[in-house]
Amino acid sequence: MAEDPIYNRITVESNGHTIHALEQGNGPLIVALHGFPDLPISYRHQIPALAKNGYRVVAPYMRGYFPSDAEFDGPYEVAALVQDVLSLIDQLTEQPAILIGHDWGAIVARSAAILAPDKILKIVCMSVPTAGNFGRALVSNPKQQRRSWYMFFFQLPIAEMAIAHNDFEFIERLWQEWSPGWSCPKSVMNEIKEAFRQPSVLKAALGYYRSQFNPALQQPGLADIRKRLSDPIPAPTMYLHGANDGCIGVETAEGMETAFLRDFEKHIIPSAGHFVHQEQPEVVNELITRFLAKQHK
Repeated sequence: MAEDPIYNRITVESNGHTIHALEQGNGPLIVALHGFPDLPISYRHQIPALAKNGYRVVAPYMRGYFPSDAEFDGPYEVAALVQDVLSLIDQLTEQPAILIGHDWGAIVARSAAILAPDKILKIVCMSVPTAGNFGRALVSNPKQQRRSWYMFFFQLPIAEMAIAHNDFEFIERLWQEWSPGWSCPKSVMNEIKEAFRQPSVLKAALGYYRSQFNPALQQPGLADIRKRLSDPIPAPTMYLHGANDGCIGVETAEGMETAFLRDFEKHIIPSAGHFVHQEQPEVVNELITRFLAKQHK
């Protein structure tokens, strides 16, 4: 794996399974949630900066993404991830936590705030707009339909084989297309590939997409949670989106402020694509630090 000497690697028994995470710092809790195809190392620029500013930052592996989770068999859907995060918060602090989420992590952060507003102080979401905005884009935005081709491709039984072909060239190409003009550091890509070489990780990663489109893969016991995931978001929120995002177009975030019940701010980051927090870390870290220091209504 890529070297990460500044982090503690911790495990927490939470929601019936072991959650693995990177941790650094002391103070109010920030939980930083990664997306696809990614790992907690995604926050390598944010973790030390926020720890230096007096926060305890914990960046967990999404369920199924840790390479030794071979014995874990889901379920792989947003509702389960929300349960994981809320249980993790309960294990780590008695105070409301701050959530930072990128990609799938953004969806989970908003959903956690909806389901447990007393546990979430504020949230920072990146690169994926609200469920309503993204759903409308999939129906009515031809450009976004083309950008989202991979979501439909993942429903096919050949997806695993295609992704793994030629040492996961598929994943490298996604990163290049989603963040044009920026190259993921080789050490980071190597760590991601190392994780995805585990069949269990690839199964989990695709499982989240498959459950979104196939109700038969959704757990009946999570139905009440799923019904609420499109409700208005009650936490103060900052949303960041790269102007050159090749995965989810910046136009999909237009008008999303109507989904938030409290303070909301949106920033479009120039010269950045989908992995905005990695491409423009100084800009993103400054915005996050300033947002967390604000008093919100």
